[in-house]
Amino acid sequence: MSAITSDPIRVVVAGVGAITAQGMGADALWEGVKAGRVAIRPVQRLPMDGYRTQIGGEVQQEFLPEHDYRRPEEFRELVIDFALKAAEEAVAAAGDGVKQIPPERWGLVIGTCNTGMLSGERWYSDQISGQPVDPELVVLVPPQALAEAVAGAFEVKGPVLSIDTACAASANAIGLAAELVRTGQADAVLTGGSDALSTVLFAGFNALQSLSPEPAAPYSRDRQGLSLGEGSGMLVLVREDLAREIGLPMLAEVLAYGLSADGYHPTAPHPEGKGASRAMHAALRAAGVSPDEVRYVNSHGTGTPKNDPAETKATKLGLGEAAQHVLVSSTKSMIGHLLGAAGAAEAIVTIRALQEQVAPPTANYREPDPECDLDYVPNAARPLAMDVAMSNNFAFGGANASLILARPGTRTMPLPHPDLDRVVVTGLGVLSTAGAGVDQLWDAFVTERECTRIEYGVRVGRVEVDPSPFLSPRERRRMDRLGIFSVIASRLALQDAGLELTDDNRNRIGTLLGTGIGPMESMEEFTRPVVQEGPAAANPAVFPNTVYNAATGQVAMQVGALGPTSTITAGHAAGASAICYGYDLTSRDQADAMICLAVDTLTDTVIRGYQGLGMLAGETRSADGRGIALAEAGIAIVVERLSAARSRGARIYGELSGYAIASDGLGLGQYDREGKGLERAMRQALERTGIGPNEVTAIWSGLMGHQPADDAESAAIERVFGDSARVVAPKRQFGEPMGAGGALSTALALQGWEHRPPGVVLVNSSSMGGTHFSLVLVPYREHEGNGRG
Repeated sequence: MSAITSDPIRVVVAGVGAITAQGMGADALWEGVKAGRVAIRPVQRLPMDGYRTQIGGEVQQEFLPEHDYRRPEEFRELVIDFALKAAEEAVAAAGDGVKQIPPERWGLVIGTCNTGMLSGERWYSDQISGQPVDPELVVLVPPQALAEAVAGAFEVKGPVLSIDTACAASANAIGLAAELVRTGQADAVLTGGSDALSTVLFAGFNALQSLSPEPAAPYSRDRQGLSLGEGSGMLVLVREDLAREIGLPMLAEVLAYGLSADGYHPTAPHPEGKGASRAMHAALRAAGVSPDEVRYVNSHGTGTPKNDPAETKATKLGLGEAAQHVLVSSTKSMIGHLLGAAGAAEAIVTIRALQEQVAPPTANYREPDPECDLDYVPNAARPLAMDVAMSNNFAFGGANASLILARPGTRTMPLPHPDLDRVVVTGLGVLSTAGAGVDQLWDAFVTERECTRIEYGVRVGRVEVDPSPFLSPRERRRMDRLGIFSVIASRLALQDAGLELTDDNRNRIGTLLGTGIGPMESMEEFTRPVVQEGPAAANPAVFPNTVYNAATGQVAMQVGALGPTSTITAGHAAGASAICYGYDLTSRDQADAMICLAVDTLTDTVIRGYQGLGMLAGETRSADGRGIALAEAGIAIVVERLSAARSRGARIYGELSGYAIASDGLGLGQYDREGKGLERAMRQALERTGIGPNEVTAIWSGLMGHQPADDAESAAIERVFGDSARVVAPKRQFGEPMGAGGALSTALALQGWEHRPPGVVLVNSSSMGGTHFSLVLVPYREHEGNGRG
């Protein structure tokens, strides 16, 4: 890599906003929490019959955000409303100076667990009861819809990403947002999380017997479970030097974050806290912070019998002897568990704690538990001199995230320089409409075989695979097809890479899942009886699979990859997003290798949803191939640090030289019809990798049969490359595999180099809401090639 000539970019928080059960605004959240005020009370908005509890951290104050979004008339999606309201406050708090930052230099990263659940409940309930269905509700359901709705409100035209690692989602989002600034992809990022209470949510946790009849009492011996909550926390992150230059507030510094996988159980944490402690270690290492510098930990602290002792052990492992002197408290004891928004709300509380030099309390604490023997700041806040604090969040599926925050200006030493390296692809695992295996995919491609068929009067593509060689009946007993595809593709890719996971390397090999629509099979299976029969019909065996990151949890458990893990949900561009994230984590030494998954599966309900929007191709396509042939796929791509690949003598397919992300910034379900956002992504990707348009031998496009999107991409390609560019459109054969399309093109491009002379290629992938990815793949050469850094 090229020599490092400057200190790493520092990232500060310029503004925060929140909406929680404590009321409107970050001040209401902090003042309520600091006072130990419990805002967990009887739920008013939802019918609560049949549950173990009647209470939750519900937002009961009426509000309306200033910005609107695409939605059915007379319907509002609370998860978007919450995020908009919190984002409006955060941006306003950052001041007018942020207006000097161009839209193209703004990014957005938002975390969520349940995303547009209320929209999905309404649509699905109407569907199965035979009522008239508004197809527009479907548009509000995926996590990327939340991201693009908020991005449109603030005209964000840089990277726009959504994270769905369940209860760790917004902590993960804040960490990733800071890295977008640190790596120069944005000057400012709006980040945080949002989630709303729903019938399905209560039914699921009730079925798991996790809900407390009284407000949650984390770490107290008499605790009875968790309290659910809702709301949003949003933060504005900015380059520190830019914040100083334009006079922005600097509330705190985001030093670093760490991710890890438990690889232990779908819902329970590792009882020894091993996975969570690895996330803490990773964050401390990246921040250059010693454990004894951490004076306060805002803990995950759910109040469940298994979580609290496991987290206590994790804190001891993560901080060592320093754990005996640190103050630990749980914000969830006062606002409930905000699920995907928890990390953001708790990060805001941590920032205020640093500002005011006060450790907020753990409320409802009555009796010490011998298994939970740290200082939990029982019931009353305590003055505390501190410069560095940690905020932790852990999730279903064993996804762990840890943030390190500091008072601005107190860390005078430069941040550690990451050990940058080139990134190569060493393994491919493919489940596609052509069959199981990358050779089958390539053979179908070169013979131009049509791999979709007619079902329900529309063209769809299914994956046919026998799981028995990869998973025993017992192993797949509680797995849905999303999880099964993810595990099979991962095993195929690891085998292809010749990469054996051992106790020596598994903590440095991670998993990333890109999925556009997530676990729809499990969501339908769980929701139908709840809608038809009530909460008592909820199936506790199915509910854990309804979180988007359940599949990565299964991969971690089945193949033993315990390094960084995340689930990134950028709609139809999710697979490309996972590859880009894998590039960042490996190039910056957070992992030696990442299994980058792109998986989406079909159900009849998914097909009906797209059909209702009028997007699917019929029995006979028009002469120009218009109309989407909806498909499923499971693709795994192993990206690896070049030094790690060389040390084990790996076969290298090619090098991922770099990438760029750009967005149209027009809002939910909208995209620039002239392809300006995609044009910026392609130009930036080429500029960052030092490659000229004339050096590109092929563009693997996202062309799929949806005329407005296809015309926009074609126009963008012509402006960048002229009319002589070689454009490849594999989706016309294999169908539109939703979030897996970019990964499918990447696998084909790399496999093509095994059969044809290699040359520089660009892989394009776009969401249906104007977020565009452009990846640059180059033939591997021993000398240092192109690449960021």
